[in-house]
Amino acid sequence: MAKPAAASVAKPRSRIAAWFDHHLHSLVASLGRMLRRPWATLLTVGVMAVALSLPLGLALVLDNVARLGGTVERAREASLFLKPEIPVERARALAATLRTRGDVAEVVVRSPDEGLASLRGGGGADLYADAIAAVGGNPLPSVLIVRPRGDERALLAVLQAVPEADFVQHDAVWRERLDRWLGFGERAVWVLAALLGLGALLVVGNTVRLDIQSRRDEIAVLQSLGATDGFIRRPFLYLGAAYGLVAGALALALLTTAELALRAPLRALADSYGSRFAFAGVDPLQALAVLAAAGALGWLGAGVVTGHFLRQTRI
Repeated sequence: MAKPAAASVAKPRSRIAAWFDHHLHSLVASLGRMLRRPWATLLTVGVMAVALSLPLGLALVLDNVARLGGTVERAREASLFLKPEIPVERARALAATLRTRGDVAEVVVRSPDEGLASLRGGGGADLYADAIAAVGGNPLPSVLIVRPRGDERALLAVLQAVPEADFVQHDAVWRERLDRWLGFGERAVWVLAALLGLGALLVVGNTVRLDIQSRRDEIAVLQSLGATDGFIRRPFLYLGAAYGLVAGALALALLTTAELALRAPLRALADSYGSRFAFAGVDPLQALAVLAAAGALGWLGAGVVTGHFLRQTRI
């Protein structure tokens, strides 16, 4: 009575082993067909890699521009110029009051003497020397340099309403324009990615279609023997996924090469402005996402073409 039980256990195991063996054979056979046609494979993979690298490169540039805009904290500072008759002691008291607000990260008081010393020590001091000498005293007011925490628009309204304020200087226009350009760039990345992704899908589909046409007789024999569509489709799906993975890896290699070529001049440019900004490339998680998306794109292209062919031959 033990033998039937053993047979029933062995049967599912043999089916699983056969299923695994066929998947492995389909994968190896697909890779073999790619290697047997190196020039055609290189052309297909190269076109897909360029199509993938263009939106990826643009997205990488936009991400670094956004990071650069976020690191320039001085651009978010608001300079509160007090009236000339306001003494320094009152300016320091006003600064202490502003520091208690939750939307204020830091307040620096610049006295008239400090402002005059900075003016004399900065570039173009000779241009202001005659004007300062003509005035005879120190005409500069006390200035509060306020660095906001979070959204600065509400804080600007508060600063402008301070009775001791003469005027408030804040360069927020360029930040709004930068945000709008980044929003436009992000939308352009998605549009470009959709168009070039469709192009990569068509490239894979056409390559797989040619491979299907060269194996029409083999597919006809398999169909006459009762092979399912999934059995016939599987090698072509692995072929498309392999094209996508190799193209994704090549696209990452192209982006890395471009990053290495631009790193030195970009660092020199940042140093000339006294910035520590460094270009950030593709991190490992993003690289895995790119490979997964490229593989899925190749799988989808092969699946669409193979499914269309099998539907025509089954009619």
